[in-house]
Amino acid sequence: MIKMGILQVLKTQLLCHLIICYVFLVSGFIINLLQLCTLPLWPINKQLARKINCRLGYSISSQLVALLEWWSGTECTLYTDPESYPLYGKENAIVVLNHNFEIDFMTGWTFCERFGVLGSSKVLAKKELSYVPVIGWMWYFLEIVFCKRKWEEDRKTVVQSLRNLQDYPENFWFLLHCEGTRFTEKKHKISMEVAEKKGLPKLKYHLLPRTKGFCVTAQNLRGKVTAVYDSTLNFRNNEMPTLLGVLNGKKYHADLYVRRIPLETIPEDESECAAWLHKLYQEKDEFQEHYRQTGRFPGPITSPPRRPWALLNWLFWVCLLVYPLCMLLLQMLLSGSTFTVFCTCVFCLAGTWDKDKGMGLLFLIDYNVSWCNK
Repeated sequence: MIKMGILQVLKTQLLCHLIICYVFLVSGFIINLLQLCTLPLWPINKQLARKINCRLGYSISSQLVALLEWWSGTECTLYTDPESYPLYGKENAIVVLNHNFEIDFMTGWTFCERFGVLGSSKVLAKKELSYVPVIGWMWYFLEIVFCKRKWEEDRKTVVQSLRNLQDYPENFWFLLHCEGTRFTEKKHKISMEVAEKKGLPKLKYHLLPRTKGFCVTAQNLRGKVTAVYDSTLNFRNNEMPTLLGVLNGKKYHADLYVRRIPLETIPEDESECAAWLHKLYQEKDEFQEHYRQTGRFPGPITSPPRRPWALLNWLFWVCLLVYPLCMLLLQMLLSGSTFTVFCTCVFCLAGTWDKDKGMGLLFLIDYNVSWCNK
């Protein structure tokens, strides 16, 4: 108990947060450089280049999964049909996620990791993010579908990017937040006003889905993707988890309800597909209502086992990058310069300061994954 108490205190220290940030950013730049080195391989052997980039991308994104699974210790419970469970990770799928929480992208990646598709998972992201170091550059090499949020300009580009995935060599999940932005009371009010004007049923726990992106994705991935995973996320005890909470080692418990829907059952016509998606979100609202009333989703429970690879990858980068940092600090202390020694001591003592712990790392990580919140 005493050891656990000491460990929990260490997790709240800014110095630990700075080390996590340092490892994530420096390792990310190294991996981005390695990805750049794969460019000459693309015209020679595109499929090999894709497989290499999947592994390199995994080395970045799995660090955020390790932060949630191993540093925070967050538990993940899956509610799903036992007949569908064996197919997860064995087929390509479009994953439709609700967007209510600050860390729902991390939770989505955690389930990708547990079924072995984290390195090859795809998203629909803002074009500006392709210029952002680490995650944005990683996504560029992973052939993430980027758009400018101007559908007239985007449609042709998005269609071509989706068709490029038809010969992708790895199983992948295409993660979609169809609501387009994270749920807030203000946004919900505006969204329901739109629903009233369009004569659509109102939703209690979701915003109206934006149908064009989903319909185009489903249409152009037919033949490659076999199913849509309707995924509804909630956290126990009505908690609203935050990135800062995860960084401080706070443990949460995520519940995810997943329904497997064969893609062939979804209408191909765009207007019919849009109507289908609206109906899907009405059903997701009912699942959320069931959870609020009973504390659980319908159906049997399973807990996909944690895999050790995210932790081992993170420990590898910690050992590789923290050692030279410690040697540098030691050399500064032994340099004999009073000013240098003073500055080094101030830096180390600042790591024990309790106010606004980890905000620097929170900003950097949240900026890199801000596609989830726009």
